[in-house]
Amino acid sequence: MSKKPELGQIGFGARAWGAKRMWGYGKDFSDKDLLEVVRFASSSEVGFFDTAEIYGGGQSEQLLGNYISEMNSDVIIATKYAPFPWRIGAKPLRKALENSLSRLGLEQVDLYQIHWPWPLTSIEKLMDELADSVNRGLVKAVGVSNYNKEQMKEAHQALAKWGIPLTSNQVKFSLIHRKPELSGLLELCHELGIVLIAYGPLAEGMISNKYSPDNPPKGPRRRKYNQPFLSKLQPVLHLLKDIGERHGGKTPSQVALNWVITKGAIPIPGIKTKSQAEENLGAIGWQLEEEEINALDHSSSSFFQVIHQK
Repeated sequence: MSKKPELGQIGFGARAWGAKRMWGYGKDFSDKDLLEVVRFASSSEVGFFDTAEIYGGGQSEQLLGNYISEMNSDVIIATKYAPFPWRIGAKPLRKALENSLSRLGLEQVDLYQIHWPWPLTSIEKLMDELADSVNRGLVKAVGVSNYNKEQMKEAHQALAKWGIPLTSNQVKFSLIHRKPELSGLLELCHELGIVLIAYGPLAEGMISNKYSPDNPPKGPRRRKYNQPFLSKLQPVLHLLKDIGERHGGKTPSQVALNWVITKGAIPIPGIKTKSQAEENLGAIGWQLEEEEINALDHSSSSFFQVIHQK
């Protein structure tokens, strides 16, 4: 039976690594920055990196593998298989896994996840292939991503036939994207002993000090996170700042990440620089008070009501 990896309280997301157009790799951050991130992680309490074969067209895995090799660093690596429509059945998974291991420079990956559900390939067949990968020593633990409650239960049951636990379900979860909590998915994860890994826990930087109505993000994100959206988000940001000040000057990002942790999930904010890594590490080692969690829940709910007003 496979053993679940110890993922800790927080991880580092490598979605931006190698992505020039969307995230500014090579312009806004460099290889030197990423090496410093891995160096910092190897000497800190955070040693969990999440990547995927599609991030940066495979370059995210390649870069992470290069830095780990250079540092001889013992960190936990999670990556993902993309069930594209042309990948019929479960057999392509084996080749994709081999390619990921090659880019990462590993003989075995700590956590291998199905990136999203695809109706043309049954969940049971994918889980069977993942179980075989565990038994062949290529994968330590199995996870899924973007699975709803029914899909997650099916994956959990399919793996149970092999005596293998479903380690995790990675979904979008943040103070301003609470569907996993409100739908009951988070509760089900707790019931089944499945870790909910929260990607986008800072909503692509929107719940931080980085952007404002007068300074919206550049590029494709500006269409989604525009000036009206950021204006309506201000009460939530002000509350994050106020709560942070009560805890010795914690930043809004640190408070938002701690909120995710108090919900029983592991946030994996995207990391491009050592300074980001250091700030995000400040989200652990302390805990929000119950009344502060309730206040953030209420503020978040109010934000949704304003956003969806016609």
